Order: sequence, then structure tokens, then C-alpha cells
Amino acid sequence: MLKRIHTDQVRLGMFIQSLEGNWLSHPFWKTRFMLENPGDLRALQNSGVQWLWIDDARGLGVTGTADAQAPAQSPAAPAAGIAGLVIEPVIEPPPPSYPDEFHEAARILERSRKTLIGLFHEARMGRAIDLDLCLPLVEDICASLARDASALISLARLKNKDEYTYMHSVTVCALMVALARQLGLDVEAQREAGLAGMLHDIGKMAMPPAILNKPGKLDEAELAIMRTHPERGHEILRQHTRLSAQVLDVCLHHHERYDGTGYPHRLAGNQISLLARMAAICDVYDAITSDRPYKCAWEAAGSLARMASWEGHFDPQLFQAFVKAIGIYPIGSLVRLESGQLGVVVQQNPENLTRPQVKVFFCTHRRQAIAKELRDLADVRIYDRIVQREDPARWGFRNLERLWLPDGLVLPGTLPERDRNGGRH
Repeated sequence: MLKRIHTDQVRLGMFIQSLEGNWLSHPFWKTRFMLENPGDLRALQNSGVQWLWIDDARGLGVTGTADAQAPAQSPAAPAAGIAGLVIEPVIEPPPPSYPDEFHEAARILERSRKTLIGLFHEARMGRAIDLDLCLPLVEDICASLARDASALISLARLKNKDEYTYMHSVTVCALMVALARQLGLDVEAQREAGLAGMLHDIGKMAMPPAILNKPGKLDEAELAIMRTHPERGHEILRQHTRLSAQVLDVCLHHHERYDGTGYPHRLAGNQISLLARMAAICDVYDAITSDRPYKCAWEAAGSLARMASWEGHFDPQLFQAFVKAIGIYPIGSLVRLESGQLGVVVQQNPENLTRPQVKVFFCTHRRQAIAKELRDLADVRIYDRIVQREDPARWGFRNLERLWLPDGLVLPGTLPERDRNGGRH
């Protein structure tokens, strides 16, 4: 049974399931372990951590009643993982109110945008990456996704095409964390996946700006140069001794394909590391659903369908997990209901991905706008259902985000001209 206890109640022999608070404030890299060392106990009690979770089925428990604000929970049995990994369930905290997390996610994205402009500029100048600036961003993104799995990822898709290179790194970070959570990877693995996503494209800073920002199709010579960015990025990150081999590997191999036709080393199947296979999916999804200087974004739900048709491109098991992580109909998707009404998906239903919450606003039979109505398709009293996705361009709809963004939300700002760097996938 999982129990939340105060740090003063901790004793040797307890199995620590997770530590609450900022992960930079506690003395351990891992947060799930058997507490057996007296030195670790003293370090924990002297840290800034006030509350933590223990699993008394795997170690000693506490006497007295459980914390009234955190009743004990029974974790599900571990499931078989991918490539031999043991997938453990993630204990979800209570979700916040829907609009609040969107506002917090917008603030996180703005902080991330400003920080990555500076980090990427330093890399372009040949200076080392300041990892202490990256880690708090990863922590913030992990915390946001733990509170609401969709808010930050949905907002990140609205990036301006002029800031693609910077915000692509933030979005891939978030998608990597979301996929890691879906796979049941532990908290440390989620953070490592996020950090790998944030730094995966650092090699683009070594690419000639004329190629990186070219508005049209690259010729063969330019394409050959562009395809060196994973190796250039790997060289940049190798200078940093605090980065793990897994993070370096994602930078080098995120363009490998499951069938062995990718680059730079034409690895296939499980020759590609788990995190690199995850990054291949997250990287492509964000690239095709984002506006860029040379290409308009594809709509999210249709992008998933197209990716599913690319045989041999992705690890099929990981791709299925990715779809579950972001939803068959991601927030912002335009869908047609059996009633003939059109609506925009505004919230996922984790228990049934085909029955999200939808805000209807248009009648296809009369071809006119109708009063906006929020409809929870998972409600047994609602007989409507989604019959297909729709392309907003076909109907001439623009700015559909106004239907699902909360009122008063301030999105991340537009970059000043000198910092613009559109970027290429």
C-alpha cells in the first residue's frame, strides 16, 4: 500500500516510492529505493523534502493512521515492458481545474522559450551547454504533465513558425515525458527522456543558417549537410560530462528508422535504444504538426493517421503507446459527430480515447454556426459520437484554438527579429 508520510516519520527499512517537491532540492538522483543506509536517512531528513510516499508492501510501514489528505492507494501489478523493461504504473495526483493548468503551462513555455534562446545561442558560439538551466525546465514540464497530461503539449503545438527551432526542443521534451509516463517508466527515466528531448536537436546550431532557414526544398548537397546535425550535436554534448550516455545517444540516433533506413548509422529494430526510438516518434510528430517557414502544419489527428501508415518508420509498440499518450483525437482536433455537428476536442478521456469532451459550434446539415455547447461524449446520457476527423482548411475555419483555450490566456511571446530561427526538421 502507498502512504504519504512526513519526513520526520521516515526510518530505515522503508521503501521510498517517491519524494515530493522539486527534484533539485533533495540529495538523491533516484526517488524509488529501499532506505537502508543511515547516511541516506540523515541526508533525507536534512534536505528540503517535507513529504514523501512509501510502499509498505515492499518495506516497513508506519504506526498510526495514514495522512487524511493522502489516503493509501493500491498500485496495479507491474506490466511487461518494451524490450524487457518492467513497466510500473504511474500514481496520478488529483488533476487541477482545467483552465488553471493551461495558464501555468503557458508560463512554463515562456520561461523555456527564453532560456533555450540563450542556450542555443551559446551552443552556436561554440560554448558549453549550461545543464543547470535545462534541468529546472525539465522538472517544470514533468510537473505540468503530472497535473494535466494535455495542457502544455496542446499549447506547445501553437508555436510561431519563426521560433520553431527553440520551441520544437521544448515540445519534444514534453512529448518524451508524456510517452515515458504512458510506458510506466519511473520518475528518473521520465526526466532523462525529457532532457534528451530538449537537447536532441542541438546540432542544428552548427548548421549554416542559409540551409537551416531555407524556405524551399533542399538540394542534394544541402540535404547532405543537414543530415550531419545529429553527429554535430553529439560532438557538442560530449563536452558535457554530466550528461548520460542515453541523452547523447538520443541526439545521435533520433533520425534512425525502425526498418534500418534512417541515418546516420542505419540502425534497425532494437539496435536503436528505447529513448532514441521514442524520440523518433516525438520529433516527427511535432515537426509535421507545426508551422515552419517552408511548410504549413498538418492537423494533429490526421498526422497520427499518416504516421501510422508509414510502415517501417517507427517502433509499432511505441507508436501505439504514443497515440494513447496524446489521444486519438488530440486537443484542438476538429471532428464530425454522428449528429452532423462539428466540434473541437477540448479535453481527453483517458478511459476511452474515442469519447473525449468536444465543444460543438457548427451544423453541417444547415452549413451554419450554432450555439457553442460543451459535450462530454463519455457521458452515458450523450448518444452522439465521433464519426470522422475533419480538416479545418476544408471548411475555411481559422483560429479554432479560441474554442479550446481558456479565457485570458497569454501565449508565449513572439521572438524579436534578431532571435528568429525558423529551422528545418
